[in-house]
Amino acid sequence: MAKILVVDDEADLETLIKQKFRQKIREKDYEFLFAMNGVKALEQLEQHHDVDMVLSDINMPEMDGLTLLSKISDQHGLLKAVIVSAYGDIDNIRMAMNRGAFDFITKPVNFDDLEITMQKTLKQVHQMKETMKAIKENNILKMYVDETVLNFMGSREFENSIMANETVTATVAFIDICGFTRISETEQPDKVVSLLNSYFDLMVKEIIAQGGFVDKFIGDAVMAVFRGDYHLDRAVDACLAVRMRINELPVTDAYRPTVSIGINSGEMISGNIGSATLKRLDYTVIGDTVNTAQRLQATAKENQIIISESSYHIIKESFNCRQVGEAVLKNKTTPVMVYEVLD
Repeated sequence: MAKILVVDDEADLETLIKQKFRQKIREKDYEFLFAMNGVKALEQLEQHHDVDMVLSDINMPEMDGLTLLSKISDQHGLLKAVIVSAYGDIDNIRMAMNRGAFDFITKPVNFDDLEITMQKTLKQVHQMKETMKAIKENNILKMYVDETVLNFMGSREFENSIMANETVTATVAFIDICGFTRISETEQPDKVVSLLNSYFDLMVKEIIAQGGFVDKFIGDAVMAVFRGDYHLDRAVDACLAVRMRINELPVTDAYRPTVSIGINSGEMISGNIGSATLKRLDYTVIGDTVNTAQRLQATAKENQIIISESSYHIIKESFNCRQVGEAVLKNKTTPVMVYEVLD
C-alpha cells in the first residue's frame, strides 16, 4: 500500500481526493494523509516515516509549498513530491523543479492525469527503495549512486532503517569447498586467494541466477539466502548448478575441487547484527533454521546436497532425492532424518 501526503489549504480537495480514489482506498492500494500547510506537513512526516510521496500546493499560509519542497529535500531524501497548483506559469514550474519537485500538475485537477503521475512517482520511489535494500542485503556498494541516495545513507532515517529487523521465511544454503585447507597449507598465498576467488565467483553467478544473494563468505564456504516465491526450489536448483560447474573444473596441482552442501528452509530473523559502536554491522539471518543448515552441510560428504525431512516433503515431487538415514546434529537432542538431493 502506498502512503501519500496531500498538502493544501483548500478543504474541499481532501473531499475530492477521498471521493475520486475511494475504491483504491477501500482496496488498500492507497492511504492518504492530509495537512493544511507546510508546517503541518512536516509534523505529519515526523509521525509517519513510511510516507512514499507528497502532493503539495504552492500558495499556503505559515509555510508555502516551495519552502516545504526545500525542507523535504534536506530532511527526507527518498521522498518524492509533486506540486499541484493553480500557478502553472513557467517561473513557478522552474522554481518547483529547482527545489526538488518530481513533477507538476495544474489546477483544476484532472484526476486521470493525477493518478498517472502518482503511479509514475511511486514507481520511482519503489525503485529507489529496492536499490537501498540491495545495498543492505549485499553489504557492498557495486553501483554508482546519485546524490539523493548518498545523502540518505548519512541521514537519521537510514540509521533507523539499517537497525530494523524482521522474521522471514526463507531458505539457507551452506556450500563448502571440500579439502581446500590442504591447498591453503601448501601453496603460495596469492595462488590460494586467486584460486578460492575463482571458485567463489563461479558459485555466486549460479546463486544470483536463481534470485539468491550471498549472505557471507566463511573461510572456504559460502552462505547463501533465498527469499520469495519457491525459495527452497530455487536454492536446490542453484546448488545443483554449483555442484555441476565445480565438477567441470580441471584438476589443479593434483587437486580436484568438489563441494558439500547443506540446505534448510523455515523461519529466521533477518537484520543487522554486530556492533553499532564499532560501526561494524552485518546484514544477515540468524536462528535455528540457519544453524541446522550449517550442521546439515557438516554431515554432507563430497558432492552431496543434504536436506532435512521437512524440506524433502516440499520438493520431493520436483527433485530426485534419496533417504540417507538418521544423523546426529550438534545441539539436537534426537537424531534427525536427512535426505540427499540427487538431481
